[in-house]
Amino acid sequence: MIEITRVSRRYGPLLALDQVSLEVRPGKIVGLLGANGAGKSTLLRTAAGLQIPDSGTVRIVGIDLWQRPEDAKAHLGFAPEEPTFYEELSAEQYVAFLAGVRGLDAEAAKKRARDLFTRLGLAGRTHEPVFRFSHGMRKKLSFIAAVLHRPKALLFDEALEGFDVGAAIAAREELQALAAEGTAMLFSSHVTETIERQCDRAIILHRGRIVHTLERAAWGAPRPGPSPLEQEFLMVLRADSSGKEPL
Repeated sequence: MIEITRVSRRYGPLLALDQVSLEVRPGKIVGLLGANGAGKSTLLRTAAGLQIPDSGTVRIVGIDLWQRPEDAKAHLGFAPEEPTFYEELSAEQYVAFLAGVRGLDAEAAKKRARDLFTRLGLAGRTHEPVFRFSHGMRKKLSFIAAVLHRPKALLFDEALEGFDVGAAIAAREELQALAAEGTAMLFSSHVTETIERQCDRAIILHRGRIVHTLERAAWGAPRPGPSPLEQEFLMVLRADSSGKEPL
């Protein structure tokens, strides 16, 4: 569970967050929708423990993030809008480093990483240093790093921005699988279609305040899974991988 209670954050004269409160229950994906500058990234960085709020509290699976940060972060995954890495490491080395830091079983983490690399289209490039990666590849690696340990709480800041169609579909499938296991997720975007397809509830943030909350049924959400156009795209990819001519 993710619990954010009356969180405020100011940058000089700018009130970036104004008494923001929200809750994401286990197994739910909540979308945070807002224009650029609405406060989405500030809220997610605060919820990830990367910056201290001026007031308010954040709890991850019931653990106070600021009183017991190591315990709380053990259950947390975060994919920021602009990820940073140890650039000289390869993707494989970076993921192995994370697995060690998190105390994961090395072989199990390696197997899961290989599966995620393949599904997100990074297989064949994982031996290269990260500084050679494109923006989209870096976003994919950040996503993999966030979900590697199957955390109980996930925070995503424009997480699928820069993904190609196949990787975006695979990432959404991974998020749905984690939600089915009970992971709570807070997922920000300024793209309404991403929120429509992915989330159970949408929260609209405007000028640092929550101004509206909608349940999935209220916006006539499309059914989960690939859109009709994405399905056509996948048919082309599958035909190509099988050696057949695309229809």
